[in-house]
Amino acid sequence: MTQTLLPAPRSAAAPRRRTFFGLFDADGWGWASVKAFFWFIVLILMLGYIPDRAYYFTVQRTVDVGLLGWSPINFCPPANETLPCPAPVGATLPWHPSPAEIQLPASRTDGAAAALGKTYLYVGGSDGTTATDTVYVSHPVGDGNLDKWTAGPSLPAPRTDAASAVVGSTLYVIGGTDATGAPTSTVFSITVDNDGVLGDWTSDDAIALPAPRAGASAVTVSDGIVVMGGADASGPTDSVWKSQQDSSGALQAWTDQTPLFEQNVDGTAIHVGEVIFLIGGRNGAGPVATVQHGLVGGSSATTEDPNAITAAWRASEQTNLPAARTNATSFSANGAIYVQGGSDATGARTETWWATPDADGVIPEWHHLSQLDLGQGIDGAAAFTAGPYAFIVGGRTASGLTGSAARAYLAPEEPFFQLGLLGATIPALKLSGEIGQQLGYLSAAGAGTVNFVALLLVGWAFAHKERVREIIGNRRRRRG
Repeated sequence: MTQTLLPAPRSAAAPRRRTFFGLFDADGWGWASVKAFFWFIVLILMLGYIPDRAYYFTVQRTVDVGLLGWSPINFCPPANETLPCPAPVGATLPWHPSPAEIQLPASRTDGAAAALGKTYLYVGGSDGTTATDTVYVSHPVGDGNLDKWTAGPSLPAPRTDAASAVVGSTLYVIGGTDATGAPTSTVFSITVDNDGVLGDWTSDDAIALPAPRAGASAVTVSDGIVVMGGADASGPTDSVWKSQQDSSGALQAWTDQTPLFEQNVDGTAIHVGEVIFLIGGRNGAGPVATVQHGLVGGSSATTEDPNAITAAWRASEQTNLPAARTNATSFSANGAIYVQGGSDATGARTETWWATPDADGVIPEWHHLSQLDLGQGIDGAAAFTAGPYAFIVGGRTASGLTGSAARAYLAPEEPFFQLGLLGATIPALKLSGEIGQQLGYLSAAGAGTVNFVALLLVGWAFAHKERVREIIGNRRRRRG
């Protein structure tokens, strides 16, 4: 009897091995892609990021480890004094009054101050009774402080409440009142030579103002000077004039520009980017908080005068000062605007405000910290910046005129330690100079070499898994 053989039963297929909490097939493309991405990141970290951090750890004061993000734990150096930690963007260090040795030789208010290289000038101003022609000169000393003020070449005539602007190494003193209290149209200039020697004053009759002005504001633009507002014999005005440089760099006669949004005298002006800001001051009704914006250049400017002010000046509640101020002082540093002191209807004030305009010249908000207020209310002071410092000189307080100076450091230090959710900032070595650079390169090269050897060992271990298990087993047995 013939028997038919049945086919052998099929063996059950071996189940596929899963990995990473069962999310991936251990032999599939998904798991291979994850492993490839992981080792790609490891290679970047070990051969790029870690050597980079090793270099900056050597040459910088602090170094970031990881992506810091928001940091709830911050420690700042004592040099930041009473500032919050970390310091708000744009904040300076608190103001410090100067010792008596470096006050002006005589009290002054409503003078002009400027830094011409390493030569600092305080020009004219009132002694409380009349305009003066005195000029005081100082230079930097030590860690950036003022040296003693000495007498410099006198103005051709007494002037107070004049506008001023610096073009290159030349200071221009524009308009102001004379010894009789009458507004003037004169323009005086003085230049510091390349060797630091101060020249004599010149009366620039060719660029006398079209009409007398006192309490006007002036800024330097890339091809000249713009003068705004000021008072004539009848009171505040809204005039705007520009003097453009010719091909040789000489200033030409003043030309009319678009008038101000409102009349202004004793405002303070700053030029940032393509916008001129005329801040505070007073009109016929008294002190104002208005911040007027004038666009330099624009679509209506001509090729002959590309920086003319042809668009209408504008103002808005958002960009105005928090309160009215006139006869304040101001300066600009690192794209931010700083306003100090000034007076309102009640008298001289102590507040310091600062703001950082956006790319369109809009001021999102004004900032204030009580730590940055002046020690006493002051108006009629003059300000200038030199290196990382700002100085305020002279002015009028509740006690009368003063010749004192105050200094603020413009760059608070970053926290030396921060601990965030995604990283940290830790203290570093800060080895400066050429030696620091070379040691930084050696640190980066050393870290990269060690990491490269480590990667080679990891690669060998993956390629010889059985041998690695044997080595590990032998070491465990020896310890046992």
